[in-house]
Amino acid sequence: MSKILTLYHGSSRNVVVPEFGAGKEHNDFGLGFYCTESAELAKEWAVSSLSDGFCNRYTIDTEYINVLNLNNPEYTILNWIAVLLRHRVFPIKNPIAGRAKQYLLDNFYVNVNAYDIVTGYRADDSYFDYAEAFVNNALSVNQLAQAMMLGKLGEQVVIKSKFAFSELKYQGFEVAEKDTYYSLRKTRDSEANSSYLKMAEDDDDGLYVRDIIRGGIKNDDPRIPRNLPQ
Repeated sequence: MSKILTLYHGSSRNVVVPEFGAGKEHNDFGLGFYCTESAELAKEWAVSSLSDGFCNRYTIDTEYINVLNLNNPEYTILNWIAVLLRHRVFPIKNPIAGRAKQYLLDNFYVNVNAYDIVTGYRADDSYFDYAEAFVNNALSVNQLAQAMMLGKLGEQVVIKSKFAFSELKYQGFEVAEKDTYYSLRKTRDSEANSSYLKMAEDDDDGLYVRDIIRGGIKNDDPRIPRNLPQ
């Protein structure tokens, strides 16, 4: 039975035919076409402080599509971190961060390029900072899991394979007004940062990345928070 998924892509332009192989290699999940199931979030991502944007709408039949959902209970927050470490550029600020990167890649990485579509958290600027703090041993894994819920940024859905690109059907667009959606984006980010700073000030006796390395902790350890949908 077919399962039609409606997706939205926020952009500075109208994208009628997304191009396979285009885009930035160092995005969260590597090369792909980055979307969301929320039109409102896509509009926030589409605008800048200077210009309106486009909220492009698509549908895709996922009946024969191989989907990786990193927010399913079988995965943990560290699977998401490891994917980021493979694709994004992380500043290594101390020796523990270098060891952490290798340990997380060796033990938690999921090959997102083996799937047609990948769903997971979006590492917006603030959220990338939270991930960086964890890798640099400044945030516990429980604090990281809490931080990812701040601001309710939601999930992104990334079209990865050539087959998935071919199944994507353009359905039109709406204009995203900068006067409305840029303010909403900045407010969301500001509220998330404010909540994060309050949380980060609290002492936490949970697992830090140094503890994870020293303890040889793997993905099935019950102390690692599951990556559950918001």
